[in-house]
Amino acid sequence: MIDRRLETLRVLRERGTVTATAEALHLTPSTVSQQLRQLARDLGVDLLEAQGRRVRLTAAAHTVLRHADALAAQWERARADLAAHRTGAAGRIRFCSVSSALAALVAPAAARLRAEHPGLEVRMSERESEEAAHLLLSRRFDIAVVIPSAGTPAPGDARFDVRPLLDEPQDLLVAAGHPLAARGTARLDEAAGEPWIGSPDRTDQHQLMLASCAAAGFAPRIVHEAYEWFSVSALVAHGFGVGLVPRLAPLPPDHAVVRVPLRGESVPYRRIVACVRRGGDGQPPIARGLAALRAAAGA
Repeated sequence: MIDRRLETLRVLRERGTVTATAEALHLTPSTVSQQLRQLARDLGVDLLEAQGRRVRLTAAAHTVLRHADALAAQWERARADLAAHRTGAAGRIRFCSVSSALAALVAPAAARLRAEHPGLEVRMSERESEEAAHLLLSRRFDIAVVIPSAGTPAPGDARFDVRPLLDEPQDLLVAAGHPLAARGTARLDEAAGEPWIGSPDRTDQHQLMLASCAAAGFAPRIVHEAYEWFSVSALVAHGFGVGLVPRLAPLPPDHAVVRVPLRGESVPYRRIVACVRRGGDGQPPIARGLAALRAAAGA
C-alpha cells in the first residue's frame, strides 16, 4: 500500500548506489532510476545529485525519507491491527541470521514454531549482520538476528525495532596440549605473547578481538587469518596460534582444541539482537517468531 517508489528511495539510502539498490530489490538499475525520476517529478523536487559514480541524496530527499519512514512504520502497525481480525496460526515468518545464532537460536526457535504452530511457514537464511537493514527494508526477511555494529540498525533508528536477546561471552580457543588448556579459566592477557588467529573479514568479531585485547593491555600478534569457525579451530588444533570464539559457535568434535572461559575485567562479550521493521512486531507471525527467539535465548 505504501508507494513502491518510496521503498526504493529508502533502500537507496541504505545501499548507496543504484546498482546495489536494484540488486537488493531484484530490479534492473534502469527500473530503479526510472522509479526515482518519476517520484521526483511527482513531488516537484530534486531527490538525487550525481557524485562521481555514486549519487547523493538531496536535502529534499531526506525530508521525503523522514515521512516515508513514518508511513512505513504506521503501515506495519496497520497490518498488525488487521491481523488481529484474522484467526488461526497460518502465515509465514522469514528469519535471517549470523551463522552462530542461526545454529544456536534461530533453528531451535523455528523448531518450536513448527511444533506449536504447524500452519506457520518458517524460512531461514544465513546472512551477515551488515546485510540486515536492506534485507528488512526490501521485505525479503521479517526478523534479522545480528551482532550490533556500525552497519546494523541502531536502537534509535526510526525504521526498526531492536530487541536484545542475549550477551554471549567469548572463549579463548587453544590447542589441547597448550599450557592454558588445563587451567579451567584464564585471563586474556595470559595469551598476550601467543600468535593469534584473526578474522579480519568477519568484521564484528575482529573488532571485538582487537578491542578486548587492547583493554587487556596488548595488541594481538595476528599470524594467520581465517573466516569460518571450522578453519579457526583447525589452525588452533594444529598449534598455529590461539583465537577467540563465541560461546555459541559450534566446533568440530574431532578437533583437538579446548575452550578456556575467560575471567577478569576484559572478558569479551558480544550482544545478539533481533531486528524487525518498526511497527511489524504486532503482526502475529513476527510476534510469534520474536517470542520463540526469546525462549531459545533463555534456554
